[in-house]
Amino acid sequence: MTVEAGGAPGRGWLKGVGVGPGDPELVTIKAARLIREADVVAYHSGPRGDSIARRIAADHFGPDVIEEHLVYPVTTGVTDHPLGYHGLMSDFYDESANRLAAHLDSGRNVVVLAEGDPLFYGTYMYLHDRLGDRYDTEVVPGVTSVSAASAAAGTGLCRHEDTLTILPGTLPVPELARRLADTEAAVVMKLGRTFEGVREALRQAGRLDEARYVERASTREQRVIPVSDVDPLTVPYMSMIVVPGSDLRADSAGRATEPYAAEPAERHTAGSVAPQGEVVVVGLGPGPDRWLTPEVVGLLAEVDHVVGYAPYVARVPQREGLARHASGNTVEVDRARDALELARKGGRVAVVSGGDAGVFGMAAAVFEAAETGGYGDVPIRVLPGLTAAQAVAARAGAPLGGDFAVLSLSDRLKPWEVIEARLRAVAAADLVVALYNPASRSRTEQIAAAHRVLLDVRGAEAVVVVGRDVGRAEESLTVTTLGAFNPAVIDMKCLVIIGASGTRVTEHGQVWTPRFVR
Repeated sequence: MTVEAGGAPGRGWLKGVGVGPGDPELVTIKAARLIREADVVAYHSGPRGDSIARRIAADHFGPDVIEEHLVYPVTTGVTDHPLGYHGLMSDFYDESANRLAAHLDSGRNVVVLAEGDPLFYGTYMYLHDRLGDRYDTEVVPGVTSVSAASAAAGTGLCRHEDTLTILPGTLPVPELARRLADTEAAVVMKLGRTFEGVREALRQAGRLDEARYVERASTREQRVIPVSDVDPLTVPYMSMIVVPGSDLRADSAGRATEPYAAEPAERHTAGSVAPQGEVVVVGLGPGPDRWLTPEVVGLLAEVDHVVGYAPYVARVPQREGLARHASGNTVEVDRARDALELARKGGRVAVVSGGDAGVFGMAAAVFEAAETGGYGDVPIRVLPGLTAAQAVAARAGAPLGGDFAVLSLSDRLKPWEVIEARLRAVAAADLVVALYNPASRSRTEQIAAAHRVLLDVRGAEAVVVVGRDVGRAEESLTVTTLGAFNPAVIDMKCLVIIGASGTRVTEHGQVWTPRFVR
């Protein structure tokens, strides 16, 4: 049964109350008042029964308060529950919610204590999900453990436009290292048994030296030491790591430095001229790591810098000594200039691109930036990658078995009139055509217009292949005709191939084009 906001007459109210990170003096005035007024105070603990939240708030309990001690069945992911750890915990939260609902239905007012803030990695939120729409409910924020840890470390965590990333230490080491390398400031929570993996991720990301370990922040047992000095066997769950943002390391003029995008270590002797670096533009393929070439894998293991569109940079494993330079879409020439400048200073730089860098990728942008920006002296190499047209064609069969053309429908760099004229010419020449960039969130009309052009020249029976997310878990492949083709279902994850007049579909649904015209 759902009750409108305000609750039903005779029912009690429910308050999720943050009691701060540990110091009882950090309990807010409102939190203390509500705890005193409550008929029931509920709190969680591990199987051993010691509740940190209760210890923080106990001085505010009323003399006749009813205590509801909610004991976790386990504190690890190990269980024989048929639905695993999350199934076991879901059952526990259901049972806990039922216990509190019985009090609320009897007219008792209930406070649920939460360490730190109730909705910041707080257990209370699971009760809120189950009870919040049934009773008069309020959430009272508390001082978070992140605030306490940064105060204990005595450091400015993030300033100006710094990005702060809060990470669970339970992430896989490569993923954690990547995220640490890609942010200015970070806080890593959920340590304990994860500590050694977290420390390795910090090392790989080049962030270990400035990282500070904070244990039991704001309490009498508080400890703050360099992460490199911590004994992993002593790390409790109630600890975290603080990695301050780059503005902390400012030069004497107050200008922020960027140690994570630093130039590589000097490779020359005093008095000599620094050697020239190079830019290598590489294709990462259209999706899975298994489609990376060994040549590209080897190159990425050696370079000093990786430059590229953020999702592509994210595909490169973080390691010690690697500086990552991620940027947004549509700034290809700007990022190419940045890469060339890093190389001019002696760095080995990989510019990463999806698919093949030479097919609507970053290779041309790098050569353009070199020509227009005065970087003609910087060596540039291009390593090939598997391009999307090849991947989709292989999934379909062999639609590119004869002569074919490759066109981009993006009109960001060329007018639509040029694209349409080329489409008509390709269609009239009876070439198979692969369409890249067929649509995006803001560009939906181009594929519809292309469909009209091709339908006009090729006719309704022309074979069409639509590959979406090929090589990834969400992969799909559709074989249809121009007459049945629906442009509305095409998005930025698709590549579209339109067959020639000789393109065939086998009885098994595979598409192929003969190597010669019959």
